[in-house]
Amino acid sequence: MADGLRWGWLTAAAAGALVALTGGSLLSLGSAPAQAQDGGAITLRSDIQEANAATGIITARGNVQIDYPSRSIQATSAQADYFSNEQRIVLSGNVVVTQQGNTLMAEVVTYLIEEDRFVATPRPNDQVEAVYILPESEPSSVQGEAPGNSRPPAPRPPTVLDVSPIEPETQPLAP
Repeated sequence: MADGLRWGWLTAAAAGALVALTGGSLLSLGSAPAQAQDGGAITLRSDIQEANAATGIITARGNVQIDYPSRSIQATSAQADYFSNEQRIVLSGNVVVTQQGNTLMAEVVTYLIEEDRFVATPRPNDQVEAVYILPESEPSSVQGEAPGNSRPPAPRPPTVLDVSPIEPETQPLAP
């Protein structure tokens, strides 16, 4: 974040540590999450958390859980590193991210907060798995009709292929 990091030292070594990340700031244990500049807080829960004010990096290890309600994101992993200056979170170790019913599973997932973009990489010799919920498509309406009065399109005539043999052209015989 351009205006610098606005939080002090925090090392949460107790099980069930809770920290709310809000636009580059950090609320200590027991504080209510504040609104971030983009309209929401990211809540980070884990067994152990360490924060470095000099680098702006928060590391969470053990049973990591992330909740970002304003973007409908929940995630779990073995470890998470929040880089406040770059506005990115790197989740590693059996990562599962869900957003509005969609699921992403990988070994490492980087979430670029400002771009609202995920980049996932698998374990060696494995693959990333994603399950997307696609909206049901509605039948397209005929142009000029009201959306509620749509009718199915008229059937097209069958395609007919001409498969008759081609007659060889007759060439005049050379003298």
